[in-house]
Amino acid sequence: MGKRPSGPRRRGRSLLAAGAIVVAALGGSVPAGAHVSVHPERAPRGSFSILSFSVPNERPGASTVSVEIALPTDRPITSVSAQPVPGWTTTIERTALDTPVTVHGRPVSDVVSRVVWSGGAIRPGEFQQFTVSAGPLPTRGRTVAFEALQTYSSGEVVRWVEIPKRGAPEPRFPAAVLTLTPPKG
Repeated sequence: MGKRPSGPRRRGRSLLAAGAIVVAALGGSVPAGAHVSVHPERAPRGSFSILSFSVPNERPGASTVSVEIALPTDRPITSVSAQPVPGWTTTIERTALDTPVTVHGRPVSDVVSRVVWSGGAIRPGEFQQFTVSAGPLPTRGRTVAFEALQTYSSGEVVRWVEIPKRGAPEPRFPAAVLTLTPPKG
């Protein structure tokens, strides 16, 4: 019969075994730690803001080749312009509103509902920022959620669409959330 390891070697094997049990219990996959996020994290209600969506590539064997950001149409942001990203093509999709909204005394009946960047590549271990000028931001509500779709060169699509709930653990695939603060001045 062989001698059992003791001391640091035994603890190391125990930790390795415990880690394997945790991974097996989670079905072999661990939720991603990084996700699509919006910066800044806070902006005043009713303001025009520059919003940057940070998109990390979390897949070791594939590049991110498309990023889609959905903008809310229930509390629409009526003016959205995308900043060009070298090597990427930007497509802006518009949606007709069921009920027009009034902005600066004028009715607005269609708004940007989705911005898509494609044709470029975010390689493994890298990230890219995709930026829009947007406003006026909603004047009601505490937050604005931006759902995102991240497509990889392998064909996999990760849907960052789960709305975080206050006081609850972060969802596995959270949407990017902008907190609305009181208007300035």
